[in-house]
Amino acid sequence: MSASWTNGWYRFAKHIPSPNFGPRPQGMQTDLLVLHSISLPPGEYSGDAIQAFFTNTLDHDAHPYFDLIRGVKVSAHFLIRRGGELIQFVSCDQRAWHAGVSTHAGRINCNDFSIGIELEGVEGERFTAYQYESLISLLPLLLTQYPVRAIAGHE
Repeated sequence: MSASWTNGWYRFAKHIPSPNFGPRPQGMQTDLLVLHSISLPPGEYSGDAIQAFFTNTLDHDAHPYFDLIRGVKVSAHFLIRRGGELIQFVSCDQRAWHAGVSTHAGRINCNDFSIGIELEGVEGERFTAYQYESLISLLPLLLTQYPVRAIAGHE
């Protein structure tokens, strides 16, 4: 184990624990990284709506879009904000609820064997240089900590 990690928590990320996780299946290797994009509401990049969504504290009456995701329980392991801030919501040793019904390379339930990283943004728009810098710093650390064999995008 690296001094940068404690029980799946990366010490240089801001920690905002989410209740939206569970145990990984016994003996399951974490060998997939899944990159996502998210903004709440879609196309807006300020405020704390993503963090509130991932921690089940979102005010669903604050924006009409939020009513569409009322009752949804989801969280990635990491979020990289537009300014490059790295936030961790779930220990990488746990199963975050980020990929939903999913398959990768013929395997079902990607949440069981993956780490989810959300980049604040939407498909079709560019991410920021700060986000890429944070992602480029995080990826090698994950690769040395977990037996990652693949990186995939998810929408």
